[in-house]
Amino acid sequence: MKKNVTIAFFSPTGNTKKSLEAMAEAAGILKETIDLTVCPDPKPHRFGPDDLVIFGAPVYGGRIPAVARERFLAFTGDHTPCIAVVTYGNRDFDDALLELADLAKGQGFTVNGAAALVGRHTYGEIQTSRPDENDLAQDRDFAAKAASRTGDLPEVQIPGNRPYKDGGHGGKFRPLTSEACVKCGLCVKNCPVQAIDKDCRTISDACLSCFRCIRNCPAHAKNMDTEDYRAFASAFTERLKNRRENQYFCNGSAVRQDI
Repeated sequence: MKKNVTIAFFSPTGNTKKSLEAMAEAAGILKETIDLTVCPDPKPHRFGPDDLVIFGAPVYGGRIPAVARERFLAFTGDHTPCIAVVTYGNRDFDDALLELADLAKGQGFTVNGAAALVGRHTYGEIQTSRPDENDLAQDRDFAAKAASRTGDLPEVQIPGNRPYKDGGHGGKFRPLTSEACVKCGLCVKNCPVQAIDKDCRTISDACLSCFRCIRNCPAHAKNMDTEDYRAFASAFTERLKNRRENQYFCNGSAVRQDI
């Protein structure tokens, strides 16, 4: 019998959301979508053994965002199977996937599988078309296999280190606002950490540098049009130009990308 699936994610620019939605298609019957991106105080959710929850977050400096970690603590399970997913911009996922899996286990979930997925990087022009259709097909195949794991199975082995490396705090860049701004307030409303003042220009140090406001500004007023950023982005793009593949983990051990 197919499980009732809930996807819960922190996804400022949409990579994680897109991948989790693909996984849910194959894993069972989608019961609920919980977007934690602009939800500072999520209501508590409790899940049972017959549910399946797919958790997802991006990688910020080798960790899941600290704000996402806090929001995931609203979820508890009762030996509830789950899939842990992190998305990263073609550099590395370091300790983030292990951290998310550990968090889930600490909240009463059983990790049936885990995945580290490549998506468009926030900065520069890195893997701009990903996740692509091949990535999403792999996600579906993996999710179907992970969802079908039952019984007393070996624990999924996930790479990473404890204690985790320092990270999860976001970047140093603060988006600028051009004269094209029409003060629609969309950036203020949709900032994951409420870092943008109601004037649509003033940005506090709470900013994650997720560039959600840049990607979503209808007037294209939000930008990082500075010489320093352009130089950084160009060098970063060159450094990370070689494609990396997704990695999936289940069946008690690390799994090759072509599960």
